[in-house]
Amino acid sequence: MNHLTIDFKPGHVQLLQQEDSPAGGPRVLVTGASGLLGRAVLKEFRKRGCAVTGTAYRRAGARLLHCDLTDEDAVKQLLSQCKPQVVVHCAAERRPDVVERHPEAADNINVHATAVIAREAGSAVLRVPVLFGEVESPSESAVTALWPKVLQGAAAESCPLDHCQPRFPTHTRDVAAVCWNICRAAASDGSIRGMFHYSGKEQMTKYEMALAMARAFNLPSAHLIPLTEQPAAEAARRPHNPRLDCSRLEVLGLSVEPRPFVSAVSDCLWPFTPDKRWRQTVFH
Repeated sequence: MNHLTIDFKPGHVQLLQQEDSPAGGPRVLVTGASGLLGRAVLKEFRKRGCAVTGTAYRRAGARLLHCDLTDEDAVKQLLSQCKPQVVVHCAAERRPDVVERHPEAADNINVHATAVIAREAGSAVLRVPVLFGEVESPSESAVTALWPKVLQGAAAESCPLDHCQPRFPTHTRDVAAVCWNICRAAASDGSIRGMFHYSGKEQMTKYEMALAMARAFNLPSAHLIPLTEQPAAEAARRPHNPRLDCSRLEVLGLSVEPRPFVSAVSDCLWPFTPDKRWRQTVFH
């Protein structure tokens, strides 16, 4: 069985691969297909002509298979029934604060479930930073979660936002395209193994991201106040500088040029604007 498994957990997308692919595109299984990254991966691999099956847990329905990935027998049965040649494992608890508060539950999905799937194939890892993309609600991503603060506008006296910690917001559509590139290359090149990094190129604090959103939609931003001192305590510690070295993907020709943040985040947020006609007046 030819498996490329992509395991997305906080900061990681793990790739595992074997051989063989059918005419007409490989059979692909995407776990966590109802989530932020999973939806983008599902769309990308379908666009590439793959026969894609998606799984979910709480949000499973007519289009997605229900599977509890913490149940080892259920996972093995799923793989046996679907017989995928590519497995893209996007299910995870991605929120650091939740991981800190519920470590056992986070380990079950981020570690143990991943290990069960990983045993079906060999290993390479794609690490990614904070993600954003097409969302069902702005709160689904730490990036688009800033949108309600931007919308407060003149109605808010002030809205303080972190202006200390640099981040590299990365669009899920770009990550999904890199996953496809790695999958395609690994099918014919056994050396596609080890650690890979992919990231957006624009370094921004939360304050700078919020400013960019306000400018993209011609909204007021005077209420957005930069916090230049680190809070005394956070629920979960973050690295001060999350910059990733993405050179290996670039050398191998497997990277994609990230979309500019303003353009990408505008496409994500326009369904949540009070005035849906903004596309007619705002230029990127």
